[in-house]
Amino acid sequence: VQLVESGGGLVQPGGSLRLSCAASGFALKTYHMAWFRQAPGKERELVAAIENYGVGTRQVDSVKGRFTISRDNVKNMVYLQMNSLKRDDTAVYYCGAVTKWSDISTPSSYDYWGLGTQVTVSS
Repeated sequence: VQLVESGGGLVQPGGSLRLSCAASGFALKTYHMAWFRQAPGKERELVAAIENYGVGTRQVDSVKGRFTISRDNVKNMVYLQMNSLKRDDTAVYYCGAVTKWSDISTPSSYDYWGLGTQVTVSS
């Protein structure tokens, strides 16, 4: 089982990035998926989540209107489109898989995690 994030990097404020999460070794459609982020000295926090068939999504207030989560169960991919990036978005972004929608905000409930990809927003 593996989750591999990609697409991070250095971007100026106001810029955009698209993160990708490639899943292998399990049936992606059986899991709800989420993106978390963790900045230095802070706890890992939920950014956005998507139900297993992509019908429902949730974003934290700080990214609403700027970030969009999506998934492709055929390609076993999960995406996070990030627009209008701010310095406060700087963090390591992680992709995770969880079985219960009620647990999406709880990192300890996740079955699988990727190693993360660094996003740095700076001029």
